[in-house]
Amino acid sequence: MAQNIEKIDRSTFQNKHLIGIEALNKDEITLILDLANTYADALDKGNFQSDVLKSKIILMLFFEDSTRTRTSFEIAAKRLGADVVHWDVKTSSLNKGESFHDTITTLNAMCPDAIIVRHSEYGAPKTISTLVDCPVINAGDSWNEHPTQALLDALAMRRHFGQIEGLTVSIIGDIAHSRVASSNMKLLTKMGVNVRIIAPPILIPEKLPSDKIEKFKSLEDGIKNADVVMTIRPQKERMKSVLIEDESYFKDYGLTKDKLKLAKDTAIVLDPGPFLRNVQISNDLADDTEQFLYLKQVTGGIATRMAVMDILVRDK
Repeated sequence: MAQNIEKIDRSTFQNKHLIGIEALNKDEITLILDLANTYADALDKGNFQSDVLKSKIILMLFFEDSTRTRTSFEIAAKRLGADVVHWDVKTSSLNKGESFHDTITTLNAMCPDAIIVRHSEYGAPKTISTLVDCPVINAGDSWNEHPTQALLDALAMRRHFGQIEGLTVSIIGDIAHSRVASSNMKLLTKMGVNVRIIAPPILIPEKLPSDKIEKFKSLEDGIKNADVVMTIRPQKERMKSVLIEDESYFKDYGLTKDKLKLAKDTAIVLDPGPFLRNVQISNDLADDTEQFLYLKQVTGGIATRMAVMDILVRDK
């Protein structure tokens, strides 16, 4: 049942920034999901607009290309009444030799109310948070973290099943290079989810965020009786050399309708996008909106990012 947006107690959130799931406790994750769920319900009813961030300036620093995350954050900010400023790395003074440190401190002197950053360097959002006075929201850094993606994935599960605790979630794909997999493993284990990862050994990191995570080499074994199957594309842009070939990967780790029958009858499929047809997921399954809830994830991402900016920015 939806709660009143204004009656949700935001005081349990003690972090100034959202750098990663690592820093959040279970109560803070629950708060974000509660507020996101309420915003999602409001958005479902129509053209929802709010003025909770009226006169706030949200600065977008995207050092990497993005479709879903950048657009989702912008729409979320505007739904809350904020103004959005896009900083363009291609036309910035970094190209004139200005240091990263000096670029960030210069932008901070313009007094934005929040900074949303995506960067290819591991830990860049955390570094920025030490140089600025406003909240910083990590929109993805290298293979480290993508906290709002994990939160919106959890929201999709919660809205579908009613809760996430006790679910079994199987994550298939490039676990070693995926910031989405990293954040999801951290969030889901904190929230009492049974997490499995499925990948060829070369795509499994040496260390996982929890000893409770089960590892599988076989897709068929890993998705048995799963409630949720999440596919992660091969992150070739982060590989020093090509570690897998598309055709062989699809044969062993591509999700198809036949393979999905090994999961529970009620199982759903999620993917952070962009997804690669006939590499990580078959064409027919990708087009099945009853089982593949990718578009619902995209829609829920706006509500999730509204919740994050509401909590971090509205009273700052």
